[in-house]
Amino acid sequence: MSQIQLEEQVLPPRIQLPALEKNIFEVRALKNYFLTSLVWLLAVLASIPLFSVIYMLLVQGGARLDMEAITALPPAGFEMGGGFGNAIVGTLTMVGIASAISIPIGIMAALYLSILNPSSKIATISRFLAKVLTGFPSILAGVFVYAVIVITTGTYSAWAGGVALAVLMLPTVTLAAEEAMKQVPQKMKDAAFGMGCTRTQVILKVVLPTALPGILTGVILAVAGAAGESAPLLFTALFSNYYMAELAEPTASLSILIYNFSGMPFENQIELAWAASLVLVILVLFFNILARVVGRSKFKE
Repeated sequence: MSQIQLEEQVLPPRIQLPALEKNIFEVRALKNYFLTSLVWLLAVLASIPLFSVIYMLLVQGGARLDMEAITALPPAGFEMGGGFGNAIVGTLTMVGIASAISIPIGIMAALYLSILNPSSKIATISRFLAKVLTGFPSILAGVFVYAVIVITTGTYSAWAGGVALAVLMLPTVTLAAEEAMKQVPQKMKDAAFGMGCTRTQVILKVVLPTALPGILTGVILAVAGAAGESAPLLFTALFSNYYMAELAEPTASLSILIYNFSGMPFENQIELAWAASLVLVILVLFFNILARVVGRSKFKE
């Protein structure tokens, strides 16, 4: 018996399947086209305000943005020129203070919530309060710090502004870090314990390095949000027309400078407000893009 005859006896008869052709007039296809077009239309409509604001910032603010604007001090009412260099330094300083306070506390809180004692009553209450604080009005954080620090010390300061921003950053850092630590596979932790590692070694050598991209994403998003806050700084840092000499004095910030200059009847100050708005948007956009890049690297890993 030949090989072909043997295969014909062993193999089952071939079944002729109908050709699969896409019918654009089918009900499901029409529904898919309609819903897809609707989503694209809504996305375009939603992006119109965003791109219009960005266009106005580029046109109005870009025309005035130069080295003098980002290094000089704010001008007086009838003066020409000037800039907002002190506001850039003040914003970065207060965000740095807020990060130094909120990041360590947030990560330690996330360790307790996700690793050390996730099912305890205090963990449940803390997790609930952190979620509530994510929707906490920012101006109330400024009022709280004003009552605790500004009244106690008798002066507005960069310290008070940094603490107010830290209050707003803390829940974002905590919840993002907790979620990142929960994503660490249990098998990795069990393997480390099986090799004789202590809980501290597992946290330092396994949990934190593995969850680091997710933690960094939450930190960067919190920093981006804090950089654009203005209401808390009105009650805590106020404003100054000079470069900061020490942390315990009123400090300028970009958001407050924009608020002050945009309401003045002088063309020079209004132009500086547009330029400062563009710089602030660039800073926030940079932090958001950095968070996306870090989050994407986490996904690839």
